[in-house]
Amino acid sequence: MSAAPPGRMGSIDALRGLTVAAMLLVNNPGDWSHVYAPLLHAQWHGFTPTDMIFPLFLFIAGVSMAFSLAPRASGSAARPALVRGVLQRALRILIAGALLHLLAWWLFELPAYRLWGVLQRIALCVAVVGVLAIGTRARTQWMVLLGVLAGYALVLLGAGSLAPWQNPASRLDTVLFAPFLYRYDALTGLGHDPEGLLSSAGAIATTLLGLIAGGWLRAGRLCALGGLALACLLLGLLCTPLLPLNKQLWTPSFVLWSGGLSVAALLLAHQLVDRAGLPALGRRFGVNAIAAYVGSSVMALLLIASGAWAWLYQGISALLPAAPALASLLCALLFVTVWWFVVWALDSRRIYLKI
Repeated sequence: MSAAPPGRMGSIDALRGLTVAAMLLVNNPGDWSHVYAPLLHAQWHGFTPTDMIFPLFLFIAGVSMAFSLAPRASGSAARPALVRGVLQRALRILIAGALLHLLAWWLFELPAYRLWGVLQRIALCVAVVGVLAIGTRARTQWMVLLGVLAGYALVLLGAGSLAPWQNPASRLDTVLFAPFLYRYDALTGLGHDPEGLLSSAGAIATTLLGLIAGGWLRAGRLCALGGLALACLLLGLLCTPLLPLNKQLWTPSFVLWSGGLSVAALLLAHQLVDRAGLPALGRRFGVNAIAAYVGSSVMALLLIASGAWAWLYQGISALLPAAPALASLLCALLFVTVWWFVVWALDSRRIYLKI
């Protein structure tokens, strides 16, 4: 816990906070059987607004490193301590994710413990990109980004299929981690995890793109950022005939398309918040992002396991019998509102919980 957040750009906190609030919204509907389509992930190939949330969060994590790590790494003497700090933080996030899955496994008596997850992926991206932010220059970061995208594209293009269960990411995760996956079929021996190992290559690329964009933002290269957004969007679309947009595989086309939208969102937030002085909506979630995500996840698991969540949805749906999807959305909005009051109370007392 720290007494105050470090100096930072309001636009970055606002974007991070809005992303966390969106995570809470789409992760906690009243009833998964009644959800508006834009609030669901694409079933496989495709893209919905919900598919944008996690890549935007990782992109902003990279942008933040350009402000928090890169300026402090100019002297070689400071780098070992910075690397240790990054790796320790990544380890804490990893442990938080592992404990969260342990709670879910225990509460719901799941057939197997899940090794991978959202926090585990965040930890991996923070560790890899954090070390690159400290120890490499922009040219090297570009080379790594292009190398990761090209290498991952070759792996996917060389596969016989990108279909569910049969794609190389699912096959590798099954070989290495079965049955400790998001989905595993013991009869067929097939498994899949949307936050698995191989697809993390795309997530790392997204975070690295954020680091590069953050460096340009620090340098005031706003026109270059606009060009980067357009280039990523165009290249992402051009790649889709060969590699479809797919969040679960985090394909290179998905990296580029979501990356272009993320750069555009960063530019817009910078213009509105940092330059025009508009309120940094979402900032309260942004300064306690990981703590809000972990705390809300624990609360959601306990509410579901106790039956309180089903009781809440039934109460709201009884008032809206003809609109079950609206009732489900209202449950999610209520959950986000509760956590807005939590982060508001923390921020008003200048309490910032760091993992």
